[in-house]
Amino acid sequence: MSDETNDDAIGTAGAAGATGAAAPTGEASGTGRRSGFVALIGAPNAGKSTLVNQLVGTKVTIVTHKVQTTRALVRGIAMHKTAQIVFVDTPGVFKPKRRLDRAMVKTAWSGARDADIVLAIVDAERGVSEDVERILERLKDTRSTKALLLNKVDRIQRDKLLGLTQQITERTEFDRVFMISALDGSGCPDLMDWLAQTLPEGPWYYPEDQVSDLPLRQLAAEITREKLYLRLHQELPYSSHVETELWETRPDGSARVEQTIYVERDSQKAIVLGHKGETIKAIGKAAREEIMEAADQKVHLFLFVKVRENWGDDPERYREMGLDYSS
Repeated sequence: MSDETNDDAIGTAGAAGATGAAAPTGEASGTGRRSGFVALIGAPNAGKSTLVNQLVGTKVTIVTHKVQTTRALVRGIAMHKTAQIVFVDTPGVFKPKRRLDRAMVKTAWSGARDADIVLAIVDAERGVSEDVERILERLKDTRSTKALLLNKVDRIQRDKLLGLTQQITERTEFDRVFMISALDGSGCPDLMDWLAQTLPEGPWYYPEDQVSDLPLRQLAAEITREKLYLRLHQELPYSSHVETELWETRPDGSARVEQTIYVERDSQKAIVLGHKGETIKAIGKAAREEIMEAADQKVHLFLFVKVRENWGDDPERYREMGLDYSS
């Protein structure tokens, strides 16, 4: 398998605009088919990525306990009845401080603006935080069909849940309210039924068996970044960036994959490497296993750590992540 073929193994359709709308591939309208883009918007760690993986039925976006894990728009594709639902997992919305923060928030709202349906997901256990208040205020001007998703409802009492619902819907009008658990899937069948009925009639945008439009090389980098986030603590992960520099198929059918983890300082490089290289080995082992599953082939993963000062201000890095450097 060539490098180009591997790069397109997960996503084969072209993309344009914030939602990445590819040219429709299905039959013309009138066949009962429906399709469209559904953007998830919410505060960091509200459960957006977990929900996308739950609704798609497989892992298409990385998930960690750390906030701001999702940096760019990630699209997961689900089939439900006669509808193709393209979920757009957006970065968490928060008060930005750095250029990267501003670019992430701008990307989140661009995804919501261009979507057919916007799902505002709120962590019911945390309630209405300042970030949620900002989101609710901004959503008042959103013309798309909107639904409120109260997540983690299994963790709070029903009377408090009803009070929270009233508190939110009095601020912003929603077309529907769903009470769900992104982790165990409760409430998700009703949500999928509603989405399938509400999306506009039209041909499907992607092949029926496609679950994401993320290129495999980029997915591999995201997987390694996830393992980096899970292994390291405090602010270090946010000062790091992962790139897949090489994906080369060997004669035996296995792939040699070379990735570089970029950090901003020598002290951070030492942390990523760990004592006698133990940390980088653990990250590599965990990443390799998941990359092999995604690629459906044996993978030899080689990780390198390099210092690139102020990578967060490099326009090229923003282009690679699909973010607007001018934010």
